[in-house]
Amino acid sequence: MTYLLRVVLPDRPGTLGAVASALGGEGADILSVDVVERHQGVAVDDLVVDLPSARPPDVLITAAESVRDVTVESVRPFFGPLDTARELELVEAVAADPDAGIALLADAVPRIFRSAWALVVQAATGDVWGDGGTRVHRVAASSAAPETDAETLPWLPLAKATVLDPAGVHDVPSAWTDLDTELAAAPLGRPDRALVLGRPGGPGFRPSELARISHLAGIVATMTG
Repeated sequence: MTYLLRVVLPDRPGTLGAVASALGGEGADILSVDVVERHQGVAVDDLVVDLPSARPPDVLITAAESVRDVTVESVRPFFGPLDTARELELVEAVAADPDAGIALLADAVPRIFRSAWALVVQAATGDVWGDGGTRVHRVAASSAAPETDAETLPWLPLAKATVLDPAGVHDVPSAWTDLDTELAAAPLGRPDRALVLGRPGGPGFRPSELARISHLAGIVATMTG
């Protein structure tokens, strides 16, 4: 089985190597390492690891956290590709076919940000409910996106990329939050259109990931006009 392990660790020489050694002692093989963010002496890394099918994923947590000051934020099965040029490939695809750019973005974003699904929603100009909530419609979606559409999203228009809080101010359809899904959204070219990403079971979206999502959405929006 292949798993995505997100670890929070001290940003000092040797720590990641110690984690790798601890995981190797449990029979895990690290396939890739992505640096999610580094800030004030702390690093957040995503490790894609192979583990023999007879071993439970809990051993990954125990092994990683056996290293001093290391915390496992989440562990979940991973089925995505391990390519390292995902964003560049998307930009090249959009450049070749700008008319399909939004659909290409929705399809590629789950692989780029290791989420389960993505969709693009847009507020319908001048079309509102009696309570003032703006109607929305789906512009594009990845293959695994929830089939349930949102009739209204009170948080549109959206000023900047943000982590959505369905239990608070960001009302969304219940199907979007199944399996404890973490949600993030970013404006796509204009405030009334948003790219939404879902990660069932986490991990949560970090500020550095929000910045990358916002940047990529801005590039694609510019390329597609």
